Amino acid sequence: MRFIMTVLAASALAAPASVEKMSEIALHWPAPQPAERPHHAPAGDGMGVSHDGSTHEIAFVPGRNEAVISGQNYDALARVGSDGRVTYRRMKAGSGPHGLGFDKDGLLWVTLEFEGRVIAFAPDGRKVKDIPVTLDCKSCVEPVNSHPHGLGIADDGRTVWFTGKATGTVGRIATDGSLATWQLPTIGSLPIYIRPGPDPAGKGRETMWATELTGNRIAAISVTPGERFPKAEIREFVIPTANSRPIAVERGPDGLMWFSEEAGGKVARIEKEGRITEFAIPKPLGRPNMLLAALAFDREGNLWVQQYVDHANPKPAGGDRIARISRRILSASPGSLKPTDFTWFAVPTSASVMHRIAQGPDGAMWSTELETDRVGRVTR
Repeated sequence: MRFIMTVLAASALAAPASVEKMSEIALHWPAPQPAERPHHAPAGDGMGVSHDGSTHEIAFVPGRNEAVISGQNYDALARVGSDGRVTYRRMKAGSGPHGLGFDKDGLLWVTLEFEGRVIAFAPDGRKVKDIPVTLDCKSCVEPVNSHPHGLGIADDGRTVWFTGKATGTVGRIATDGSLATWQLPTIGSLPIYIRPGPDPAGKGRETMWATELTGNRIAAISVTPGERFPKAEIREFVIPTANSRPIAVERGPDGLMWFSEEAGGKVARIEKEGRITEFAIPKPLGRPNMLLAALAFDREGNLWVQQYVDHANPKPAGGDRIARISRRILSASPGSLKPTDFTWFAVPTSASVMHRIAQGPDGAMWSTELETDRVGRVTR
């Protein structure tokens, strides 16, 4: 995808070495353009506090060692190369770009959370899709903005799903452009993240899994492909830890769904029968104010998770870090993990409020730092 505005190139990262290490690229987002933003939201998924920075989602450009990053409150996207070069693309003022995903045709899909739209760019940078995803309301002055937040591409590589953060809904954009929206059963669920996964009923249907931040549940939404307006079966799985605040959910190499708990301080897997198994992530001694952000698996089956100091409860102060958990966790039982199963990487910048993590095509683990507007990479 061509980014048409180059603002500043950050200093290049150090070349990968044989020893694993974490380095960072500082993003210098263009100043947001003035706009009325009546539905302006806090920058993060976290504990409901405002942030100075706004570096959010990450998606990798097909066939290139580059990532696209969303800068929600800056109304911009950044394209970051593994060599440290950064270009920026301004979006419409007040649009609030957040969720990102490339489909199998190379289209970059973006949720515009503040505007209530989902758009797509062709590889040459042209906007080729623009779909309003607001909800009709007969008694309202105007359609209700669902605040499309997270975005995921179904296993067919073309069907686009998103979470309606403000309305407790999930939406599906079919390949013909038709839109369907479903209400999650739990009121006030605050759905955040959405990813493809197995049909919990074993029927082989198109299924997406979503985290419910305040609903304390993981939802599985299954539909039968091929229907223009399909009916959805929604199953919710209650997380054993109360007020765990699930953030990210991903399919593991074992075919099961795994998720992170921001406040619960755990990662967990959902077994085929629906049982949830949780694993506590160790905190530094005397540092109870550590939260978890997103998780991701690497190609070797190791699980990575971000751990950072609570922005709303910064004392005692300390550094943030990323854990790599050995693939032994895939078959482990609670309490069976050993200290040697964890490898820790210190984040160079403190008070980062980490947000997302994913393995790039270069093999490095890329992460976003919401508060400090940086992109980190663990390389070897």
